[in-house]
Amino acid sequence: MRTVPCVSTASVSGARQLLSDWLCLRLCAPIPITMLWTACRAVRRFSTAAIRSQNKLNVALIGQSLFGQEVYTNLRKQGHKVVGVFTIPDREGKADPLAVAAEKDGTPVFKFPRWRLKGKPIGDVVEAYKSVGAELNVLPFCSQFIPMEVIDHPRHGSIIYHPSLLPRHRGAAAINWTLIHGDKVGGFTIFWADDGLDTGPILLQKECNIDPNDTVDSLYNRFLYPEGITSMVEAVQLIAEGNAPRIIQPEEGATYEGIQKKENSKISWDQPGEAIHNWIRGHDKVPGAWTLIDGQAVTLYGSSMYKDAMPSGQPLEINGASKPGLVTSKGLVLFGNDGKMFVVRNLQFEDGKMIPASKYFSSGDDVAVELTEEEKKAAEEIKAIWKSILSNVDVIEDATDFFKSGAASMDVVRLVEEIKQKCSGLQLQNEDVYMATKFEDFIQMVVKKLRGEGEEELEVDYVSMDVNDMTVKMPHQCFIDGRFTNSEDGKTYSTINPTDGSVICEVSSPTAADVDRAVAAAKDAFENGQWGKMNARDRGRLLYQLADLMEKHQEELATIEAIDSGAVYTLALKTHIGMSIQTFRYFAGWCDKIQGSTIPINQARPNRNLTFTKKEPIGVCAIIIPWNYPLMMLAWKSAACLAAGNTLVLKPAQVTPLTALKFAELAARAGLPRGVINILPGSGGLVGGRMSEHPDIRKLGFTGSTPVGKLIMKSCAASNLKKVSLELGGKSPLIIFNDCDLDKAVRTGMGAVYFNKGENCIAAGRLFVEESVHDEFVQRVVKEIKKMKIGDPLNRSTDHGPQNHKAHLEKLLDYCEIGVKEGATLVYGGKSVLPPGFFMEPTVFTDVEDDMFIAKEESFGPVMVISKFPDGDVDGVLQRANNTEFGLASGVFTKDIAKAMYMSDGLDAGTVFINTYNKTDVAAPFGGFKQSGFGKDLGEEALHEYLRTKAVTVEY
Repeated sequence: MRTVPCVSTASVSGARQLLSDWLCLRLCAPIPITMLWTACRAVRRFSTAAIRSQNKLNVALIGQSLFGQEVYTNLRKQGHKVVGVFTIPDREGKADPLAVAAEKDGTPVFKFPRWRLKGKPIGDVVEAYKSVGAELNVLPFCSQFIPMEVIDHPRHGSIIYHPSLLPRHRGAAAINWTLIHGDKVGGFTIFWADDGLDTGPILLQKECNIDPNDTVDSLYNRFLYPEGITSMVEAVQLIAEGNAPRIIQPEEGATYEGIQKKENSKISWDQPGEAIHNWIRGHDKVPGAWTLIDGQAVTLYGSSMYKDAMPSGQPLEINGASKPGLVTSKGLVLFGNDGKMFVVRNLQFEDGKMIPASKYFSSGDDVAVELTEEEKKAAEEIKAIWKSILSNVDVIEDATDFFKSGAASMDVVRLVEEIKQKCSGLQLQNEDVYMATKFEDFIQMVVKKLRGEGEEELEVDYVSMDVNDMTVKMPHQCFIDGRFTNSEDGKTYSTINPTDGSVICEVSSPTAADVDRAVAAAKDAFENGQWGKMNARDRGRLLYQLADLMEKHQEELATIEAIDSGAVYTLALKTHIGMSIQTFRYFAGWCDKIQGSTIPINQARPNRNLTFTKKEPIGVCAIIIPWNYPLMMLAWKSAACLAAGNTLVLKPAQVTPLTALKFAELAARAGLPRGVINILPGSGGLVGGRMSEHPDIRKLGFTGSTPVGKLIMKSCAASNLKKVSLELGGKSPLIIFNDCDLDKAVRTGMGAVYFNKGENCIAAGRLFVEESVHDEFVQRVVKEIKKMKIGDPLNRSTDHGPQNHKAHLEKLLDYCEIGVKEGATLVYGGKSVLPPGFFMEPTVFTDVEDDMFIAKEESFGPVMVISKFPDGDVDGVLQRANNTEFGLASGVFTKDIAKAMYMSDGLDAGTVFINTYNKTDVAAPFGGFKQSGFGKDLGEEALHEYLRTKAVTVEY
């Protein structure tokens, strides 16, 4: 008689309880006759005749766990009739998930502790099975010995799921041995059962690449579980249609590794680092690879290869190792005999206690925290969750151990998810349950997490500055794969405070190799990490948490923005930072609302078709932002990018990197997984150039000048035809008619030009004022300019701060000189003030002709360029306003609604403001026409810049 070979196939959280489950089943008592009688009566009650649809089968499902439950559910959805479910007895009063689902549907359920006794089939069990009249046995997750009398009974026989590419890794621990051997490719097989050990003919196989840091859990959850369920149903349908192959397994390449025991899982240190890492991850969590440390056996969990520079840490002697390990903030760094490093995250001692490896030298236990009244209420709610899971336990006490009370790995998932629902914002992982198995310890852990304590340490080499009545702490290194790190060559550059020309700090200057590292981290996070597998609602929750953390630090962020970019603090607080927070909250709400559509197409009769579209993330995206709104431009693009499910590599402007790097810190603290966000300051030509040509980047979003945008677009096309969106230069017209509210037109017109020191992509680059109100408009503007206070942006009464950097100030002064030389009238300003800072007076030019340089070119500064137009010449001024290669924004002031709407139809710009200006909102799409670029930021349309549409057609 054969044993079903999928003993090691894991439940949804991995194969952790497999060995104990298997042993429990082997040691169970014989079946009570009453159970058999009840089952047989159930069969008779439900065995009514029915007419089945074509190519559908009567299926007996023999198995257990969530895997078995999903196969059961999907077989029924496909129209197959499950005539009986055969699963394991209840444990501690809890039914297996497969039994729960079947009983809910009224499907006959049999809970046999065993099928054989002393090597022979139990007659009553076999007869109970035969009574359901199955045409096919499906064994998706079965840890029991099934007699051949049952395997061969249906007319189609039996098919079984096995988690390896047979004949490779035959036997019970296939997933583990796949990792232990360091296989680069893995997968699963569905095969026809025979009386050998996983030797029956193959029906179908599917394979996947194995990441060097894959674990049993990650491999199972990413591929073996979801694809296995789909393929089991596919195999049944192939059998129903008579198309199922029987491919004889070769003996060449077959292995027969057995289930590892604890005594055999000791680590041999005389091996390369990768081989030791494979041994550890292949034994995680059962039975666990161990070694001797300080004379006691210590089990190592959570291994990953370590490729960064050797970290600093405290040496730890490892028995038999070629050199001591290092206890670091990242974990226990260990070495193979080839010097290759790997890091272990958790350690478990002989008494069962598990600790983070980084805490090995910490003295004693953590000090218990005193719970507040609110935390005590939360603890009672958590206790109720424990009680609902551990239904066999009368009272949950402080000393109650989750696993010793009968919980299995599937209960870990339920516990974590239920508590996360109760405690909004709590970052709780399955691993945390294993680290605190007693109720008292678990509550302490949860409370500390809710308080923000005990988080994985993020190492930040801050530059601190006492300014604006606070101490601001600014990261200054590259942020790659969840860590702040120096550039590969260690080079830095100075970032300057435009208020006084002083150096704020030295910032890492990344190389092309650093770009490659960041892209590799983003790609891995997208393809293999949590982000790519995360439920869309959970992704939104993390973005909400990030927005909350930005709000908590908004004064610090606004202060950094003021000293690094020259933004007036009050404006930075409201707009630069305030709108950034709003943007992340807006797109967080979109995460679970991204939808495709169904499309009616011509039917190919006699078959029918279903066509639908799916909106999918693109992958790794690059984002390059300008220096005028350092954080807000980051938010406008990256929030939509992340909400769509992509990962990103972002380059802030070289002259304003600090809020982007602070944002990276907050993103890590908000719980965004490593590699999802990578920030590289530095040279646009070097870093931006490498981004635009990188073959693994699939989308690039750029905000900046038109000439640079053209170069980027050319490079993106030549490299890999990556998708591009561009928000480029502008020369936005603002038309002021004589029938407007002139007070409002003056006030808003000044804001349209001087807002954020004129460093504003949609600034009104040219004002057209109707002749009859022209002179009065100019006089009022000059009068208001003289009231403006120029000075320190951190002073709350300042209206106008310094220009962003010295080179830009010099460009603006040259711009004004050209205007004067061409014959325009300099009414006010045109010069710098308050050295050594980079301040410029708000400037006004009149008598500007259409062919002048300042009428055509963008200043990107506080320069108002005014031209008059004859009264009543609506079409003439519209033609003049459109006589530009730019088309970012435009504005109209008039009380005549018909005129306003006529102008809005005729203006060739992506945004038209009527009786207002600079009125952007997170829900309204923003982007230009012509050489102002293409693509949209903000609003629902921004999401589509970071999504791709896939059409799927199904014939049925």
